[in-house]
Amino acid sequence: MRIIVLDNDTDFEGWRKAARRLATHDVKPAEVTWTIRRDDKLSSAACANELPDAPQAQFNVSAKFLELAKAAVLHRDDQRFALLYRLLWRLRSHHDLLSATDDPDVAEVHAMARAVYRDIDRMHAQLRFREIGRERTAHYVAWFEPEHRIVELAAPFFAGRFADMPWSILTPDVSAHWDGHAISITPGVAKSEVPSEDRIEEAWRRHDNGFSNPARLKMMEMPQAYWRNLPEDSIIKPLIEDAMRMTSGPFIARKTAEPQQRQDQPMPRKQPQAHDTIAALRAEAVNCRACPLWKDATQIVFGEGPQSATLMLVGEQPGDKEDLAGHPFVGPAGQMLDRALEDAGIDRSKVYITNAVKHFKFAQRGKIRLHQKPGTTEIRACRQWYERELAAIKPELVVALGATAAQSVLGKITPINKNRGRLINHDTTKVLVTVHPSYLLRLPDEKAKALEYQRFVDDLKIAADQLRNSARAA
Repeated sequence: MRIIVLDNDTDFEGWRKAARRLATHDVKPAEVTWTIRRDDKLSSAACANELPDAPQAQFNVSAKFLELAKAAVLHRDDQRFALLYRLLWRLRSHHDLLSATDDPDVAEVHAMARAVYRDIDRMHAQLRFREIGRERTAHYVAWFEPEHRIVELAAPFFAGRFADMPWSILTPDVSAHWDGHAISITPGVAKSEVPSEDRIEEAWRRHDNGFSNPARLKMMEMPQAYWRNLPEDSIIKPLIEDAMRMTSGPFIARKTAEPQQRQDQPMPRKQPQAHDTIAALRAEAVNCRACPLWKDATQIVFGEGPQSATLMLVGEQPGDKEDLAGHPFVGPAGQMLDRALEDAGIDRSKVYITNAVKHFKFAQRGKIRLHQKPGTTEIRACRQWYERELAAIKPELVVALGATAAQSVLGKITPINKNRGRLINHDTTKVLVTVHPSYLLRLPDEKAKALEYQRFVDDLKIAADQLRNSARAA
């Protein structure tokens, strides 16, 4: 009996190397025991049974089999390695075996692969990060309990989706970490060790608990074992009870009686008024239907800051985290902005910060929301809010962060690099154009990122100098 010891539970390369040697030495599947390295004694026993290098004879398998094997190895079935070797052994003489869907071995490995891919999809859709710390020290942590050993295969998706923030995904098996450059894998942790601070998830829960939508009853179609990975875990049962109660009669009548609550009708465009207050504008903007973005966004994200601010910062649109929290620039780009403002000598608490577009525009990919750049139609539709904010605040200087903001502020498409670094007189306001902080987060090269960050700070210093000169002149 040959005892083959693999380095870990997902050691595909170790299995592949050993399987090739076994097959080329005509070692039958029944003569092989596959196990995982747990202690030194087992390792020594295996060494006594090691085979010499495979002979020069060619032994090839299809790419389809390798793809299936890579997925099946991640399954928790203890017999997965034995099943794969048995299938490999049979493929040597039956090259079309994988097409025989009624074959028990073929059907089983396909079922394993499907289960693994379903688990990956579930992780991509359900995993939610928690924000730990604030600003420069912020880190995003997520806890997940996968059905199979999928973390290393699933992690690159999150590196692409959340490339601009440091995160950790903790599971009982292993943990994945992203520092903005590379993914690292460390041992798993117990759920009790996961940090409890939870501002992002609390915002999500407030949103979900803020309305009772009968469509949420679809949660009942999901096995309760999966609820533990959802941010709504603690409110699912009362949410379902409320939805069921509402669908029993009064809710239907109320929906019929209030047909004007959310109609796809544009609001009449109002001219800026000197007596407008930011609080009044924010309350009015809640019902904005000037463009279709309101339909899919969680909520409107209006500007924030003192109405007496002399500096107004205008960004592009709220992102995923801003859409959930209801506040502008609270995600990674906001943290980058906070750092740059501090380095430029500007107190964020004295600045009014808003966006050219007030609703989050995104493309839905399963349950993931991918940011999309607002179009000219949406920028124009939302410009009335910027104009009214501007009239209410009357800042001495407006800083446009990025091309979308510049288009809204200046009323036309404005190249950033040709116009940054200088004050532009526009109507009765001075305007400074610079990049959006999210641009800095997307730069892959550290040297370029440091250089562009300093340019960004220098632009903000121009704003700080302008405000100081104005204060002295007054």
